[in-house]
Amino acid sequence: MTAKLDLFAAAPALIKQWQRASTELSVAAGLEHSLNELVKLRASQINGCANCINLHATEARENGETEQRIYLLPAWREAPCYSDRERAALGWTDALTRLSEGQDRERAYDDLKAHFTDEEQVKLTVLINIINGWNRIAVGFGLYTDAAAIRSSAKAAAA
Repeated sequence: MTAKLDLFAAAPALIKQWQRASTELSVAAGLEHSLNELVKLRASQINGCANCINLHATEARENGETEQRIYLLPAWREAPCYSDRERAALGWTDALTRLSEGQDRERAYDDLKAHFTDEEQVKLTVLINIINGWNRIAVGFGLYTDAAAIRSSAKAAAA
């Protein structure tokens, strides 16, 4: 895939600010790192974002996630390897990522309330919004970058 444009050349200040803010908000969410990566990976799968799937699968592996759980993520409802808390987060991710499909948000929210505090619900929702934003940027502009280059760029933006 060839990128339609270079985001950092087209709008360097804006993209650097978006990258910094989204990184800071993801860290500030303070949820379990493994849960963060599962949520980011799941939303990216739904949105068909090869760039983000590659990045978050790589990061999940580097942080100890098993291949089995990565491979079974598209079938998380049927796979026995996810905790109830993870299932609640994945259900909420699916519901918010597929808003236009009329997913059962009430049921997803009930599951979310059972496993997350009010503060954690907000943090998870912000995290889901961030990854959906990145998915739309990457898919919209045809971006695909090596995971190491993405992390390097994020560190530079944070500086």
